[in-house]
Amino acid sequence: MLYGRLSRAARLLIVMRATRSIGQGALVVDFALYLHALHWSAPAIGTLFMAALLVSATMALFVGPLSDIRGRKEFLCAYEWVQVGAALLGLSSAQPSALVIAAILGGFGHGLNGGAGPFAPVELAWLSELVDARDRPAVYSLNTAVGFLGMALGALLATLPSLVGKLLPGTLAYRPLFLLVLAGALLALTLLRTLPNSVPYRRPSPEGAPEDSASDSLTRTENRKLLKLFGINALNGLGIGFMGPLMAYWFAVRFHHGPLSIGPLMSVALIATAASSLLVGQLTRRYGVVRSVLGMRYLGLTVLLILPLAPNFLIAAVLYVIRSALNRGTAGARQALNMGLVRGHRRGLAASLNSVSIQAPRALGPVFAGLLYHAGFLELPFFIAGAFQAAYLILYRRLFRETASAPLTPSSE
Repeated sequence: MLYGRLSRAARLLIVMRATRSIGQGALVVDFALYLHALHWSAPAIGTLFMAALLVSATMALFVGPLSDIRGRKEFLCAYEWVQVGAALLGLSSAQPSALVIAAILGGFGHGLNGGAGPFAPVELAWLSELVDARDRPAVYSLNTAVGFLGMALGALLATLPSLVGKLLPGTLAYRPLFLLVLAGALLALTLLRTLPNSVPYRRPSPEGAPEDSASDSLTRTENRKLLKLFGINALNGLGIGFMGPLMAYWFAVRFHHGPLSIGPLMSVALIATAASSLLVGQLTRRYGVVRSVLGMRYLGLTVLLILPLAPNFLIAAVLYVIRSALNRGTAGARQALNMGLVRGHRRGLAASLNSVSIQAPRALGPVFAGLLYHAGFLELPFFIAGAFQAAYLILYRRLFRETASAPLTPSSE
């Protein structure tokens, strides 16, 4: 079994992802609904998500490259302590100022899939050091699947506000969900204490000599690849932003359903996505990363364009589950491809640029989607998202044409 072959450090990183993902899964369902219950408007909710995503993207731009130099552990510890503070703030107050700070620091409602928010590049770079290059697509897909399963459990727990309404009336029923974030952060900190810090990845250099012309050329080649990836990921991020963060809100407004039905729906979608992620991990061994990703994503795009036309909650729910599995199930394979574009001493940088290229454009989507929802255009954000996703897939195929029929071949270690 793949998990059993991993080192102890790699296994613990995956376990930490699971601990975080439960609270994230609960809040991806309920945080927007909580704000809605507090009488926040759709544009206000979208603006908050935009601010949080922009802050996260800005931080991610720096922490990945810094972790290449200083090691990874201290950055992940800092993230978990921030989560502790954000969870305590969410537990203690419903004041707008408190929730703004908590949401920006904690990344609440974004569906991070167990990742460490702006510090996720650190985590992914650390995992890449612990896994053989040939195993990365399968391991990253496993890592992603674990996050989806944890979020599925959290999404089920998101039904709690509907179940404890008599004990905690009104918006107080949402407060206990922040305990899940607090517990996950404290458990992750406990696990981190048992891990030695990663050794900063040193670029091979004979006798301390400077880079030769061949190495300079390789660096330029890597930079071109990263720049291309940055550009096409921006299209993907814009598409995600127009629908992802406000999906629970859309179900609530479109079909007048609450946490009791939306929570289980999200849970089923996440379980299906976890299974899809494991399947993609196996498909990459046979068909390569690019062909596997494109096949799944084109099918997902088709379902995305049909989803907003669903006449009732049940049909929309089924389409959402299918679309989630096809689209998000490729995340681990795409992360593995990103790590393979550069040498070991630059993986923190690669992971940071990948994160920023998605999160910064993604931050714009919730604001415009919120304005469109507020104006009554409940279908239009999906079609806009579909246009961006289609452009992303076309360029993804063109830019990685040479690897489309081959398994992942990383750059020199």
